[in-house]
Amino acid sequence: MDGTWIVIVVVFTALIFDFTNGFHDTANAMATSIATGAFAPRTAVTIAACLNLTGAFLSVQVANTISGGLVDEKLISPVVIFAGLVGAILWNLTTWFLGLPSSSSHALFGGLIGATWVAGGVGAINFNAVLNKIVMPALLAPVVAALIAMIVTYFALRVVAPAEPGGVNRGFRRGQRVSSSLLALAHGTNDAQKTMGVITLTLVTAGMLAPGSSPPRWVILSAGLAIGLGTYVGGWRIIRTLGKRVSDIQPAQGFSAETTSAAVILSSTHLGLPLSTTQVCTGSIFGAGAGRRLASVHWGIAGRIVLAWSFTLPSAAVVGAAASWVAATGPMGVIVVAVSGIALSSGFYVASRRNSVTADNVNAEVPDVAPSPAADLAA
Repeated sequence: MDGTWIVIVVVFTALIFDFTNGFHDTANAMATSIATGAFAPRTAVTIAACLNLTGAFLSVQVANTISGGLVDEKLISPVVIFAGLVGAILWNLTTWFLGLPSSSSHALFGGLIGATWVAGGVGAINFNAVLNKIVMPALLAPVVAALIAMIVTYFALRVVAPAEPGGVNRGFRRGQRVSSSLLALAHGTNDAQKTMGVITLTLVTAGMLAPGSSPPRWVILSAGLAIGLGTYVGGWRIIRTLGKRVSDIQPAQGFSAETTSAAVILSSTHLGLPLSTTQVCTGSIFGAGAGRRLASVHWGIAGRIVLAWSFTLPSAAVVGAAASWVAATGPMGVIVVAVSGIALSSGFYVASRRNSVTADNVNAEVPDVAPSPAADLAA
């Protein structure tokens, strides 16, 4: 396949992933504000979309980490990156369909690692970078965020305990408008950069950019627009899970969770760590729920979410590896991977319409236990 055409295909696929990242991760910034009534659902996703786009222009540290540190660009090609993106997109759609807040970041890393392993061998992967910049932050970030949010919530509730509850809730709802907006900005700053890094890596492997180059301006703009548009669409299924199923979120908890998440994500972005914003935000919500009382956290849902986290990177890696193996056979292999990805994605969309979650019913009462995948498919 002509080199220019495959680069165009990879860039387009990367922007599709960025779009799925947006609607998959809308819940990170706005689920708690929607659940407490601080923002109306449509207002929330509109604000988040605008701030995601703005955040994309604030930093390129994470993008540089992805484009120049995880894999050896001399041992892979744009076709390999295309295969990895297909693995990431399919995992994003799987977990969105099930309403599970898994990590889009780890889906991307898993797909890229699996595809690279097949194409370039184990030597093409920088395992030190994977361990230090992906695995260790994935283990520590949600725990740290949960502990901070739990402490903040506990003391916040103690400070306002003598006050009239209605006034306290109104005050925290106003605070949430600021904290959730800051979190949306932080999400755009961290997550949009991951797609920037992938597109930059593609241009480097195709010889269109020198190794170590930062993302061009058009890459930054297109990645910001794609994640912003995805955010505006709204991943309502995951918003419902984080806002209604994880814990009975009150305004004080929402404010504490959002403030904690924003601080952790902005710190990681400054350090160039491609942190999972989903894991940070989910950990903060669990911590905020526990800060009120442990019984207010739905631990069964917590177990399902942690299980999804543990499967994300290896599952996306397996799909990315399979896609890489097929795509390596030539132009027809690339076409087969693309058509298969489109067919599976369409299947998830059609199945989701049978039990649709929208801005109109996202705050409806739901069972404490999320339905099983089999139940969703049978609905």
